[in-house]
Amino acid sequence: MKKIIVVTGGAGFIGSNLIEYLLQKTSYKIISLDNYSTGTKKNHIISQKIKYIKADTQNIFKILSKYKKNIKVIFHFGEFSRIFQSFKKFYECYDSNSIGSKEVFKFCLENKIKLIYSATSASLGNKGFDKNLSPYAFTKSKNIELLENLKNWFNFKFEIIYFYNVYGIRQIQEGEMATVIGIFQKQFKTNMPLTVVKPGTQTRRFTHVSDTVKVCYQAWMRNKCTYYSISNKKSYSVLDVAKMFKTKISYLKPRLGERYASALTNFSSNKRVIKKFGKISLKDYVASFIKEKN
Repeated sequence: MKKIIVVTGGAGFIGSNLIEYLLQKTSYKIISLDNYSTGTKKNHIISQKIKYIKADTQNIFKILSKYKKNIKVIFHFGEFSRIFQSFKKFYECYDSNSIGSKEVFKFCLENKIKLIYSATSASLGNKGFDKNLSPYAFTKSKNIELLENLKNWFNFKFEIIYFYNVYGIRQIQEGEMATVIGIFQKQFKTNMPLTVVKPGTQTRRFTHVSDTVKVCYQAWMRNKCTYYSISNKKSYSVLDVAKMFKTKISYLKPRLGERYASALTNFSSNKRVIKKFGKISLKDYVASFIKEKN
């Protein structure tokens, strides 16, 4: 049997882009493990090298045990990944990010499989206090603590990559799990006012998905068992981004768990982290989108 790469969340936004990139870079077979809570068959990449399995990560032992000797790496991106929504869907968030992820970690540890784990900048801001700002940030930060202990106790091999407000092709554009840029694009296309959560001055380092998945692949190849961050050097307020679309803007009430600054400033002092910066400009991306629409 061929060597295998597993991508949890492979039918989702970032996972599907990663699979597409891995097909270009490797000859490995790829297994996508996704429960399709936010993923969709529309994101499937057509290739005989890919096998799509609908399942929760809590059941990873049952689903993947027959492949375990051939799995070389698991990219674990199949977690609940929204701040505000984690208050309303706390149990779903906990089941996915705490129970499901621990099963993934256990599967990798017991079978000596390399883990690439997607962390979040949402747990880094405000000198680290933002890790308790939402159930989402809390569960993700606790997973980092657990992985550090597994590394110290059992020499567990992993790479951790901090994502910063990823956008691009196949992003979610509507519904509770939509991304900021996805929402703006959908509203622009349907001639609706762009909705900005007050105060609008909260800043983010929006990073294109192509830049993000490249760093994920590079982290696996470099095999340093360390931390990476992939962001953009330029930060924008949410209001500034909305203004790029040159259309009407309306405001929404402030939300629970809202972060008001990019976490990169707090994170930059950590010397363990290999900091990577995306090359794709958000301004250029928005300008190109508007040109295509017009």
